[in-house]
Amino acid sequence: MLDKFYRNFQKKSLKERFLLFISILFFTLYLVLGLFVIFMKNFPLDMSMSYRIAFGLLLIVYAFIRCIRIIKDNKE
Repeated sequence: MLDKFYRNFQKKSLKERFLLFISILFFTLYLVLGLFVIFMKNFPLDMSMSYRIAFGLLLIVYAFIRCIRIIKDNKE
């Protein structure tokens, strides 16, 4: 599977590789941001814990939607 990904990655142009890298970067950014919102003790905004968990889960779900889009776009 990793070999197939690598061969597909090599077929892409430089622009497509850069966009794939940016997509993966933003996926990890949204995932880490969602985890920070949920687990950070000194959160700078005054939000109740239930709203923080909801907002963090929303960011994590959005990160996984982006991940599915990356996988779907990479198969082409």
